[in-house]
Amino acid sequence: MNFFKPECQTTGITSACFGLCDDEVGQVAYVDYQNKAVWIATVENKRGVVLTFTAVDKCVIKDHEQTGRGRCDGMLTSVEHLYFVELKSAKCANNAHGKKQLVSTIQFFKEHHGERLAEFRHRKVFLCNNKKRAFVVIDNEEQKRFVRDHGFRLDLQNEVLIL
Repeated sequence: MNFFKPECQTTGITSACFGLCDDEVGQVAYVDYQNKAVWIATVENKRGVVLTFTAVDKCVIKDHEQTGRGRCDGMLTSVEHLYFVELKSAKCANNAHGKKQLVSTIQFFKEHHGERLAEFRHRKVFLCNNKKRAFVVIDNEEQKRFVRDHGFRLDLQNEVLIL
């Protein structure tokens, strides 16, 4: 399993603002620069960091592979960022299921690229919903537990900030 498979990637993204989309019709998640109506997550990249978006579900991990184990929709990376992103539409928002998909993806990544984790200064997972507000507030204890257990910060919001 290769999380850096070129055919699953959109590379060289430097836009200050763009969207992450998942049409949920059997296609891979993708980047969009213009049609905000289809954006599930908005990526704010005001510093113009060079990013790569990788479609994880249906590309890095095909539907028939790893049955019974969840995976997130996509991954955003830069020289110092490793962000896993799960995209949920308002009609199928399920925080518990989304978190399980993100945790499973972290495990897949560690199994196949664990030696690369130290390269990334910023490691986060985002559970995004196309409702235009955060749909859950994370308490400090849950956040600390998630970081301790998985080595990633957890954000439940539709805005991905590239710092």
